[in-house]
Amino acid sequence: MDAPVATPSASTAQLMQRRRRSWLAALAGALGVVAVLAALWWWLYASRYQSTDDAYVAGDLVSVMPQVSGTVVAIAADETDLVDAGQELVRLDATDARIVLADAEQQLARTVRQTRTVFDNRDQLAAVVGQRRADLDRALADYDRRKDVAATGAVSSEELGHARDALSAARDALRAADKNLAAGAALAGRSGVADHPDVQAAATEVERAWLALQRTSVRAPVTGYVARRSVQLGERIAPGAPLMAIVPPERLRVDANFKEVQLKHMRIGQPASLTADLYGGQVEFHGAVVGLGLGTGAAFALLPAQNATGNWIKVVQRVPVRIALDPRELAAHPLRIGLSTRVAVDVRDDSGAQLAQRPRPEPVLTTRAYDIDRREIAARIAQIIRENTPERSAQSSLR
Repeated sequence: MDAPVATPSASTAQLMQRRRRSWLAALAGALGVVAVLAALWWWLYASRYQSTDDAYVAGDLVSVMPQVSGTVVAIAADETDLVDAGQELVRLDATDARIVLADAEQQLARTVRQTRTVFDNRDQLAAVVGQRRADLDRALADYDRRKDVAATGAVSSEELGHARDALSAARDALRAADKNLAAGAALAGRSGVADHPDVQAAATEVERAWLALQRTSVRAPVTGYVARRSVQLGERIAPGAPLMAIVPPERLRVDANFKEVQLKHMRIGQPASLTADLYGGQVEFHGAVVGLGLGTGAAFALLPAQNATGNWIKVVQRVPVRIALDPRELAAHPLRIGLSTRVAVDVRDDSGAQLAQRPRPEPVLTTRAYDIDRREIAARIAQIIRENTPERSAQSSLR
């Protein structure tokens, strides 16, 4: 009897089965490799870093505003220009300010002369008091002399009465002179002409008018780039009207909006790495977490969400996290406000604080652009007082 011969269909089935097993083994191996790689990725990166692409460059928009009203006659800077702190940006028409200053100087001169008259009157009143006292002494001596000889009959009673009346009139005149002198001394005070309150008030008006003249030149409060200019030539502006905005480049930062579930291990001081869409992955910025927001973006929205409804749906909230950037990297690769970035924060060391532990020791921003040296106007005021004060009154003021 002949041996059975394998049919072609049986051999094909065995071949397919072997191939299936090899494919399944390869798939299982690939899945294992993927699982290992995923575990390694989670262990080396995901468990140690928190990342988000909901992050944008932020900065300070320092507004330039006038302190006085006026008409714009010159604009010294435009958008994208670099300006230094204290540099003139806008000039206003100063004609009215000069007229007000001249009027204030004239008023100061008049006040000095009026005050000088008060001092002169005080001196005259003092002389009148001396004269009245001499008259009183003379009247008293006449009365005493007549009173002593009245008993002998050498002086009539009528003449003695006239002497008594003269003595009473002298006393009343001295009393009135003393009151006038006290009133004049109260007006003059114990200081000199330059230190008199009326003169000081007029000098203050001169200084105020001079400051208004100086403020017709609107200057940059900080060093930076002009980001937005709204002022136009010939425009009539009021105090506090925004003219332009300046962005200090060293103050640029990133506000990253992390999900609330990502903040468990996030702390102040943790290092962060960033990439900006402007430069792509070729440039990596480095920084550190400087603060975590105390509210979600929805809580501070213009129209906050109202969840007291029957069809409420839970939405994962995001909290802004501020990240400071390395100034040297910012100088090498400048960023712009509003650019998109991707942020990754290393959260391995979570021993830091979530909130600031002490107040900031110094101001965030400060400027001395509005500090005006007033020695010039002080010298001018002293000159006006000196020109309208006699030498004697000036020496009295110095004493």
